[in-house]
Amino acid sequence: MIRIVLFFATLAVLAFGASWFVDRPGEIVMTWQGWRVSTSVAVAAAALAVVVVLAVFVWSFFRFLWSSPDRVALFVRERRQIRGWRAISRGLIAVGTGNVRLAKRSAGEARKLIGEEPLTRLLSAQAAQLGGEAETAEAEFRHMLEHADTRPLGLRGLYVEARRRSDAVAALSFAKEAARADPALIWAGEALIEFQCRAGDWTGALEVLERQIKAKAVGKAAGKRRRAVLITAQALMLEETDPGRARELATEAARLAPDLIPAAALAGRLHGAAGNLRKAARMIEKAWAASPHPELAEIYADLRPGDTARERLQRVKALAEKTPSHPESMLAVTRAALEANDFGEARDRIAPLLVEPTQRACLLMTEIEATEHGDHGKAREWTVRAMRAKRDPAWVADGYVSERWLPASPLSGKLDAFAWAVPAGVPAGPVLDQVAEQALAIAPSKSAPMEPRPQTAAIADSPTATKTVRTVPRSKAAAQPVVAEPPLPDDPGPESETELTAPRKRFRLLDWLARPSP
Repeated sequence: MIRIVLFFATLAVLAFGASWFVDRPGEIVMTWQGWRVSTSVAVAAAALAVVVVLAVFVWSFFRFLWSSPDRVALFVRERRQIRGWRAISRGLIAVGTGNVRLAKRSAGEARKLIGEEPLTRLLSAQAAQLGGEAETAEAEFRHMLEHADTRPLGLRGLYVEARRRSDAVAALSFAKEAARADPALIWAGEALIEFQCRAGDWTGALEVLERQIKAKAVGKAAGKRRRAVLITAQALMLEETDPGRARELATEAARLAPDLIPAAALAGRLHGAAGNLRKAARMIEKAWAASPHPELAEIYADLRPGDTARERLQRVKALAEKTPSHPESMLAVTRAALEANDFGEARDRIAPLLVEPTQRACLLMTEIEATEHGDHGKAREWTVRAMRAKRDPAWVADGYVSERWLPASPLSGKLDAFAWAVPAGVPAGPVLDQVAEQALAIAPSKSAPMEPRPQTAAIADSPTATKTVRTVPRSKAAAQPVVAEPPLPDDPGPESETELTAPRKRFRLLDWLARPSP
């Protein structure tokens, strides 16, 4: 709207000026060298305008002729750059698709057309990497170190090449240099933390993490989680030598990450050992509500060492009420009830898990059957089912299954890699293997004669798992009667002097399985 108003205003001013000249006619006379020129004002103005236009045209023409070499050179240069950038794009696509020949040809064409550009060197290095020419790739990356804008890219490439040839010292030096130059480089910080985790340098890893958080290379939530993991690692190292400091660190880690089970378990255990039972109970209860875990239930049950099995059962039942439908709650109460000889409670709690039982549920049923009624037939049946049952959750990282939580993966060095999950496609672990061997060793043969040959059994955890044949020597299968022991009451009353001095007998699964069958 404003432009339209200005246009009409300018048009009105020009019309007013033209009418002003027309209303005021006059004469312009010029005398020069005997020549006398006389004309009107309007004609003089028009002639002046024509002269100005002609002068501008002539000036532009000569200017074009003067600058035409530069224009031609600029046109050629821009055309080469366009062709060079197209070659780079074509080469990067070739690298992505794995076309080594096209990538190398595009890299050579781009370097010929636009020279030593950062992307040209990057394309050449990636083409060399794709073709397996490590020395050529390293040479390109080292050339990048000579310029400030390409130096981080060169360090990154040299780091990758050092990792490919398993040169940990060189890779660490490149990562340190890159992190020192720019703390915001995520790959450099991750690499340093990985190396320090492999070396067990939790303090150094924590310092690198703090620099990453300060440079905002790590998000706030991720930074808190990683900090909690590193502090928990420090606490685990100090648990035996400095319990007080370990307790402080574990408490801080549990505050930063309430769902970090090892931190809460360690803090609860150390606070319980120091007599801070209420604080230990609160921390374990908070962690249990976030993520139930058998270690938390075990520590919670043993907060007061002098409690009876009945008292431990009541404490575990109170903890399980926070997540009553969780399998870990049922298993924890079942275990506590079994220790208290409350077999009715144990059977009621484990019953929902028997629809599709896991290995732990099967082994608990083995103990229940053998301890309550001495029914070793059913116990042996549950043991065999345990060998083929689904795996229970375990600490898993990069396909590695660990009996205990570790701050970093032992395979890749990745921080906070372990997760409490069901191992994927992993056969029965060492403990179940031993149970299987012993159960098969004492299994009575259905045939009358016993031939002098080894007994074998196929053990498989899943339908897709490869079956492993385990051999049990005949010497372990000696026929001996199995005597069922009656269950011991929770409080058997006063004991005689002989009972006090004799070792207490209690059913243990592995001890029972080690006994020979009749």
